[in-house]
Order: sequence, then C-alpha cells, then structure tokens
Amino acid sequence: MTVIVLSGPIGAGKSSLTSILSDYLGTKPFYESVDDNPVLPLFYADPKKYAFLLQVYFLNTRFHSIKAALTQNNNVLDRSIYEDALFFQMNADIGRATPEEVDTYYELLHNMMDELERMPKKEPDLLVHINVYYETMIKRIQKRGRPYEQLSYDATLEDYYKRLLEYYKPWYEKYDYSPKMEIDGDKYDFIASEKDRKIVLDQIVAKLKEVGKLPADWDKSTAIKLDA
Repeated sequence: MTVIVLSGPIGAGKSSLTSILSDYLGTKPFYESVDDNPVLPLFYADPKKYAFLLQVYFLNTRFHSIKAALTQNNNVLDRSIYEDALFFQMNADIGRATPEEVDTYYELLHNMMDELERMPKKEPDLLVHINVYYETMIKRIQKRGRPYEQLSYDATLEDYYKRLLEYYKPWYEKYDYSPKMEIDGDKYDFIASEKDRKIVLDQIVAKLKEVGKLPADWDKSTAIKLDA
C-alpha cells in the first residue's frame, strides 16, 4: 500500500497533478471537495466571521480522507490533514480567530493525529509539494474562474495570497511525516505541456524508487499499477 499526498498553495495545480499521477501509476485519487463546500463562499464574503468554521470543516473532511487513504490500496490525495494547520495558523495570525477558537482547533487536530498514530499504517509514503510563485498562482486562479477567489472580488485577497505563499516555505522545511520532494510549478507546466508532464512524472517515479516504494526496474510501459 502506497499513499502519496500533495501540497501547495491555492491554484498550484494539486488536483490536476493528482489526476495525472493517479492515472499514470494506476492508483486511486482522493480529491478535496471545493465546489460543493457550503462554507467556502461564506469565508470569502466574511473571512473573520467564518475562518474558524471553514477550517474545522476542512479539518473534518481531510481527517476522513486520510483515514480512508491509509486503510485502502495505493492512492493519491490532492491535499491532506498535514497541511491543515498552515491555513488556520495564518488566519489566526491576522486576527481571524479568537484565542478560544485557536485552542479548540489545535485540540481537535491533536486528537485526530493521535488517532492516526493508532492505525496500522500511520503516515503517507511521500509528500509531493508543488512550489509556485505569486504570478503563476494568480494565473491559475483566474483560469479556473471561481468568482470568490478572484482579486476583482476582493482586493485584499492579494495580501492574503502573498502571505499564504510565505507560510509554505517554513511549513515544507518542518514537514517530517514522510519523505518529501518539491516540484517546480513555475518551470514545469504539467497541466498544459506533455513534455513538462513527463519530466514531473519522471521526477516523482525516481523519488518513489529512491524511498523503496517502486522497484528499481519499474517502468510504466511494463507495469499496470504502482506496486505496494
């Protein structure tokens, strides 16, 4: 059983790479539900009021997803519980959560992580982080067209998005639940370019071989699915 989790800021291309990677390796994709999230539009309309509710909603769905992923066969998650606190802490730091909400959130997170520690498989096998700069992030946000994510909807989103990017570097450096690797999402357009997609897939396969989750002689042309 091999569990791959993706991370990266809004618009980095996590869902697209999840689809590409799961199809290539013959694994099951887990997608975070966004379009039918009832709290997300409320958050963008009134961030201070709904930041805590939104993060608890996400925390709950990410907890269920990682539990399912850790008990099933090979799979890829487009975002995971390991990234959750990054978002909440950023919102707390800019005054969008009360001290009581902060305490409640971290108690919930701690309890969930304790439960994961008691599972037969306790953590993912690889984190694939997509690193992008602000310009790439905004282009992809504009392209997917969710109205409440656009800078034209709320000019303060520019500061929010730039601040979010600043939180990712220390988060990635501290992440230690599994082996990890970075993908250059600015250099490689794995969504639109077949050439770039192949480069990114080759990088991930090489890392999976390095950490012992794929045989050294594994090749897409001779293998149907990722070996556990």
